[in-house]
Amino acid sequence: MHKFQYNFSKTILAFRNVVRHKRRTGLAIGAAAFGITALLLASGFIEWIFQDFRETTIHSQLGHLQIVKPGYFKSGKADPYHFLFTDNLGQNLSRNFMPGMNESSIKAIVPRLSFSGLISHGDATLSFIGEGIDPQEQVYFDNALKISTGSNLSVDHPDHLIMGEGLARNLGVTVDDQIVLLVNTATGGINAVEMTIGGLFNTVTKSYDDNALRLPISTAQQLLRTQGAHSWVVLLNDTAQTDTALAVLRKQLSSDQFEIVPWYQLADFYNKTTVLFTKQVQAIKLIIALIILLGISNTMTMNVMERTGEIGTAMALGVKRIDILRQFLCEGALIGGIGGILGALVGWLLAAIISGIGIPMPPPPGMARGYTGEILITPDMLLEALALAIVTTLIASLYPAWKASRMQIVDALRHNR
Repeated sequence: MHKFQYNFSKTILAFRNVVRHKRRTGLAIGAAAFGITALLLASGFIEWIFQDFRETTIHSQLGHLQIVKPGYFKSGKADPYHFLFTDNLGQNLSRNFMPGMNESSIKAIVPRLSFSGLISHGDATLSFIGEGIDPQEQVYFDNALKISTGSNLSVDHPDHLIMGEGLARNLGVTVDDQIVLLVNTATGGINAVEMTIGGLFNTVTKSYDDNALRLPISTAQQLLRTQGAHSWVVLLNDTAQTDTALAVLRKQLSSDQFEIVPWYQLADFYNKTTVLFTKQVQAIKLIIALIILLGISNTMTMNVMERTGEIGTAMALGVKRIDILRQFLCEGALIGGIGGILGALVGWLLAAIISGIGIPMPPPPGMARGYTGEILITPDMLLEALALAIVTTLIASLYPAWKASRMQIVDALRHNR
């Protein structure tokens, strides 16, 4: 109890010393608060980009998990028909996988049939990558694949397909135009089908939109003369459950017959983007830490110079050098803590206001469309910013505090004479 009272009294003394020089302390706190506010806004904007990009990538293309035959992603393009599932794996998973975890965690398990070939319209012929999907898939995937013109796939129109805006532009077609697909079949022959363009789509990845088209999986199976599917896509209600679902599936499915791949191993563009933006955030943190470091160091050095006589008197009265050191470090931590809390509050308030208004953004390189940005601030981000403010101010206070504690009593007492 006595130790607590002693520490509390030291904290009160440090607080009084901090508020004694209102202008200088205000500038130091303002520098720390400004830095933390800027850090939170920049980090929050990038965090929102990560979340939006991740969820759009999952819901428009990859799903949370993909179940394929072993080696499909390494050799499937060279020999796609060797990696077909011929049974209805989705129904088996629904019966056997659901009991492995909470049923509310799983949104859908849908088949995908991948293929490639040539698409023709008039005199123009281009290569394409195609997917046969369940037309009802859009109900589960929240329409993250944006239909810019026309309509999405429907069970009522098995002869309609949708294609990326880039592919349609390169081919010179639009909605309701007739095109011909030419592919190699599972039996080694060649097959063709005439289809109608029902809609054009765009995703977050421009390179995908420039080459991709989708059609009902039943039509794709007839075109390829097969009844199988290359992959079964598992969509969850919460991306945070990806690793849990992955572990459950790997326990229940034999690794000799099935390969379960999570979305983050397939999202190459997303991974490279997060690495780039994370480095940018680290650079911002370093710059802000230097701003706080210089501001607090200057403030604490001025405090030591002005209080030299006071320090000498305290040591003459028996105050230990280690207590002088602790006193100045405590003052630095208080400045950092007050600045950090103030910056966090201002940053959180500005983030809410800016998110309510929205940030119009043009399409970034490699992406097909612009977006309206927001700022997402998480509790971990707030704690990290507050810790950065306190740790930086402590580091900035070390040298002034050490210098104050190493003063000679006689020199310090006659400093103001």
